[in-house]
Amino acid sequence: MNTLPNSVEGRDAAAHLHGYTNALKHSEVGPLIIENGKGVHVWDNSGNKYIEAMAGLWSTALGFSEQRLVDVATQQMQKLPYYHTFAHKGHGQAADLAHKLVEMVPGPMSKAFFTNSGSEAIDTAIKLCWYRSNALGKPEKKKIIARNRAYHGVTTAGACLTGLPANQTSFDCIVPVVRVTCPHHWREGHAGESEEDFATRLADELDATIVAEGPDTVAAFFAEPVQGAGGVVVPPKTYWSKIQAVLNKYDILLVADEVICGFGRTGNMFGSETYDIKPDMMTLSKQLTSSYLPGSALMINDRVFAPIADESNKVGVLGHGYTGGGHPVVCAVANETIRIIEEDNLVEHAASVGAHMLEGLRQYESHPLVAEVRGVGLIAAIELVTDKATKVALEKPGQLGAIANAKSMENGFFTRNMADAMAFCPPLIINKSEVDDLVDRVGKALDATLAELPAGTVA
Repeated sequence: MNTLPNSVEGRDAAAHLHGYTNALKHSEVGPLIIENGKGVHVWDNSGNKYIEAMAGLWSTALGFSEQRLVDVATQQMQKLPYYHTFAHKGHGQAADLAHKLVEMVPGPMSKAFFTNSGSEAIDTAIKLCWYRSNALGKPEKKKIIARNRAYHGVTTAGACLTGLPANQTSFDCIVPVVRVTCPHHWREGHAGESEEDFATRLADELDATIVAEGPDTVAAFFAEPVQGAGGVVVPPKTYWSKIQAVLNKYDILLVADEVICGFGRTGNMFGSETYDIKPDMMTLSKQLTSSYLPGSALMINDRVFAPIADESNKVGVLGHGYTGGGHPVVCAVANETIRIIEEDNLVEHAASVGAHMLEGLRQYESHPLVAEVRGVGLIAAIELVTDKATKVALEKPGQLGAIANAKSMENGFFTRNMADAMAFCPPLIINKSEVDDLVDRVGKALDATLAELPAGTVA
């Protein structure tokens, strides 16, 4: 394993390359090694204990010690350790999971296509959008609309939809993507503009963008119900109803990226339920298996499926799939994860405990570094600035967030800064006393971050 360079600039560059936003004391000799986990806590190889306030990567819904998942994985490994779903073959776990997902997701979804990651699910959605357009005799209908600060993965196609510079700088983009504004009212709203008026402006922008590009050239709009890696961007009031009206006007598919929002994160089983979104496709991953094993799914409705089925019958095969897609052990773990979420009422729990977390974090809105506290369900963010009036932080975007990230670790919890926003996405099983412990540590990290800044930095 490579160690990180010892210079400050070198450490920061190397840490960023590995998906981290700053280099901590541990990084001077190598990455932080996590060795154990229990509930919402993890321990490093020096015995230090941390609250995992990001559920790993937005994903470990059931925490780090759910024995039922270990047991079903072991049992399935002993019974049927692998099989595929190609050439009219399959197995019971995949069939059960597909049936359950079609039954539980919002909207009239009719099919589940299994992949191995959220990025693969996005890539598959892109390919099927294009395949469908060709099937309909509209080969020019290939453009994808995505939003600034979106995150849709880092595979070759998915990374093109992602709207974060670090995921695109020095990489080439092969997908024809058209960008529209991120729906972050605090950052993008005009002075005195209400959330509703902001939503109207963004819907008008989408309409004008589609007209400028040509409605017959636009295949789909890809979007997260709540933007995750872009900073936990909670959409403004009336946003989704207005956006969907525009898409319906021009017969453009809506793909809801539920990779972070799905399975209880927003206080409903899916983010699409929270915001009354009626997608044509949905991508699912992360909490689907509580990330105990990698797995994902693409859900599609008949509007999408019918032309694809006709075309594949004409061609003779749908030439797309993955060796590990619908893996029996992964499907077994996913089926058990969903059972636990339902049996333990974790969706309702996330709504209740999430409201408690958001209330606790909002006590810091008067802190000199805090510009906004936002969230829904059990996902939240604190926006950091050094000047609340101008909404600016330090000279380099993400620099203030990196300091806060380091101070968070020093105070015994893991967050992840999205530029200068501290994100919070703990396991769904977190309880109120653990939230209180986390919130107390957040206050200490904010104070330590403030103390780190030179005098006169904060307005």
